[in-house]
Amino acid sequence: MTDLDTSFHDAPIDPELSAHVAAQRLDVRRVDDTSRAEVDAWLDAVSRGFLDGERTDVQRQAFFDRGAYRRKLGVFDAGAVHADVPVATFASWGTRLTVPGGAVPACAISSVTVAPTHRRRGLLRSVMAGELRTAAAAGYPVAALTVSESGIYGRFGFAPAASAAHWEIDVRRAGWRGPDPDPREAGRIDFVTRDEGRALAEGLHDRVRAATPGEIDMPGGHWDRFFGTRPDAEKAEGLRVVQYRSPAGEVEGLALYRVAENHDDFAASAIDLELLLAATDAAYAGLWRFFLSMDLIGTIRAGELSVDEPLWWMIADQRAATITVRDHQYVRVLDVAAALQARRYDVADEVVLDVDDPLGIASGTFTLRTAPDGTARIEETTPADDGLLRVRLGVAELSAILLGGVSPSTLARAGRLHTGDPSRLARLFAGTVTPSLGFWY
Repeated sequence: MTDLDTSFHDAPIDPELSAHVAAQRLDVRRVDDTSRAEVDAWLDAVSRGFLDGERTDVQRQAFFDRGAYRRKLGVFDAGAVHADVPVATFASWGTRLTVPGGAVPACAISSVTVAPTHRRRGLLRSVMAGELRTAAAAGYPVAALTVSESGIYGRFGFAPAASAAHWEIDVRRAGWRGPDPDPREAGRIDFVTRDEGRALAEGLHDRVRAATPGEIDMPGGHWDRFFGTRPDAEKAEGLRVVQYRSPAGEVEGLALYRVAENHDDFAASAIDLELLLAATDAAYAGLWRFFLSMDLIGTIRAGELSVDEPLWWMIADQRAATITVRDHQYVRVLDVAAALQARRYDVADEVVLDVDDPLGIASGTFTLRTAPDGTARIEETTPADDGLLRVRLGVAELSAILLGGVSPSTLARAGRLHTGDPSRLARLFAGTVTPSLGFWY
């Protein structure tokens, strides 16, 4: 954890949040990371909120051992039968969000629940707004989350900024049109153990993450969850890991998968690709070619892929792939100047942004000046007729275009932002790499 992450983790509860909860004769407080009993009760509430069953003792211990980095809030009702179990939960922690040409500190959010017994009391709004104010005060320019209910978070200024694609490939029909290097110059695929894959994954992900807007640091405990190397892992024995090594012997790619056998037709079994990390184009092509040429496999399923996968241009029959696109990584700007200055721009320009924030955190008028070297300077100004291109937009719309995943022209046509020259704004915020995020958190 960085100093910023630590100060945020330990920050006091927002006074406005505390007052709203107290007015309902409830109490909001941080869960003690050193108390197994408090963490267990909080985890039970999260499980209930996401319609999961009761956690086992092994699962509770595994979460306790790996979850101390999370700032965990609970809202408690002293009149409840089990007063130690919160009626609302919220978790957040510091991470780094990749933006075009750079990265920015971000507050990641997860485990947002409200018990059915305490709905319609404004608890979600109070907790979310309070924690966003705390994150902004700590110094995070943006917040980010992945969602199970997509209709909730727009009211808090979040917007889908990196979509995800789920692929289902008919292997027999797909064929291969991608690179087919000379065997003497090609890299090689080898099976490795789950522990070996786990050891390689973090370094590879850091390389991939740094080049992909929308990616964040892998949260604590997630690598062991992926590779089944934590005590509470289920069906880990079904996981297989392969690595790609370049001709020079460097590991440049890694894939984690499991096979679902078809007992009626073993030659039509399926692969569920859990994770594919490729730090080079050669590794990407080599791993996909490996899976598409496996014997006895009729279907490959893979999720959390980019909406602009090179694989689309590597298969001979594109209709062999059924692709479903959904919203995935949501972003919320907390500090306009810091967020916009963290990224790079391909054109030099000067525009004025009139930003409206329903929570009042990032509202204001800002002059954005970009230089030929891609850097930006932002100044908060007062509304004036200075002859510059003006843009009126909400903080959600600003958050949506931050990573370059949606064109401002599209938002203008949808009535979501207003400017005299949408195309000019689109050129300013265009990105050369499609944003994506390869996991849920």
